[in-house]
Amino acid sequence: MDLAYSPEYEAFRAEVRSFLASHGKDAPRRFGISRPAGEVLAWQKLLIEHGYAARTIPKEYGGFGAEPDILKSRIIAEEFTAARVPMGLSGQGISMFVPTLLELGTEEQKQKLIKPTLYGEIIWCQGYSEPGSGSDLASLQTKAHEDGDDFVINGQKIWTSTAHAADMIFCLVRTEPDKPKHEGISYLIFSMKTPGIEVRPLTTMTGHAEFNEVFFTDVRVPKTQIVGGRGQGWFVANATLKHERGMLGDPNQAATRLREIVELMHKETLDGQRLIDNPLFRDRLVQLQARVVAMQFHGLRLLTAATKKEDAGIARLIVKLQGCEINHQLAALAIDVLGELGVLYGDSPHLRAEGSWQHRYMFDLGLIIGGGTAQIQKNIISEHGLGMPREPKLVKA
Repeated sequence: MDLAYSPEYEAFRAEVRSFLASHGKDAPRRFGISRPAGEVLAWQKLLIEHGYAARTIPKEYGGFGAEPDILKSRIIAEEFTAARVPMGLSGQGISMFVPTLLELGTEEQKQKLIKPTLYGEIIWCQGYSEPGSGSDLASLQTKAHEDGDDFVINGQKIWTSTAHAADMIFCLVRTEPDKPKHEGISYLIFSMKTPGIEVRPLTTMTGHAEFNEVFFTDVRVPKTQIVGGRGQGWFVANATLKHERGMLGDPNQAATRLREIVELMHKETLDGQRLIDNPLFRDRLVQLQARVVAMQFHGLRLLTAATKKEDAGIARLIVKLQGCEINHQLAALAIDVLGELGVLYGDSPHLRAEGSWQHRYMFDLGLIIGGGTAQIQKNIISEHGLGMPREPKLVKA
């Protein structure tokens, strides 16, 4: 079997390398977790123009408009990772909402919302989780009653990433109170500047407020601002969750982290010996390297299924669980490699990489819980992927 790339793909790889050689130095090094700065927006625009971001999004919606090509996608990821150059914006809007809208939105919604989202001009947040409806999302209690041409929303969301900086929200709201819980939900989209919305930051153990509580008090939203039909929000929400799990299990992000750890282990020493030469650390590194490579090839499997418009089944279900756990284990290895420096945090002059590994270690632990806990993911895999029986429900006395 000949696994070599054809001349067409080698020429494409040369094209990508030429772009990186010319423009890589201009790439922003920090994207942040809220509103992108001007240099980030300029970088995103440049990537889209060359087909390295929004590659297969149709041109009429602001994308590059290329046909899906698994190998070209892989080459782009490989070369950007090798060059340590960021691949552009992601997040709830670009990685979750845009593909949902392409699949289920109206033509008017696509024309109005996709392009400014791709270019970072509209920042989105996701209104799903509630204080009493985390793992059982369908039991959410945020409600909307009808008043003329509007829905009037009252309720609360929690763990809402980037709500403090977002322009828009895609939000699950119970609009059909008399229907079963999975059938009474609608997927509404509206401005975060709508009167009646209050955002309160939640500071996590990282010391930062990446998440928020969001309160709705008589928030008026036109009935037309809905994706899918009334009461079809659960179906639409699961389409978004599919893309969220893929975002949280991005193999390119894991590969970039692995490369950073290899460089760290070449630089850091213990008693004059490079840590890359320490057999215990090197063994852990190689084990994680094997898992990251497996994750990358698993990503190709999912790309193949998407290109053929096939349901990837259990292959799709394991992505979030696998990705979040590997990322946390990579951060843990970096912390251990740093030795006593690994416990530092804040503004110590001895910090390495400005404390990014310490931040990642704590933040990634939260991602094992967020977006569906590891335990919930295992239940999904067993029940929906392997066909195992559901857990028995306790009989109420």
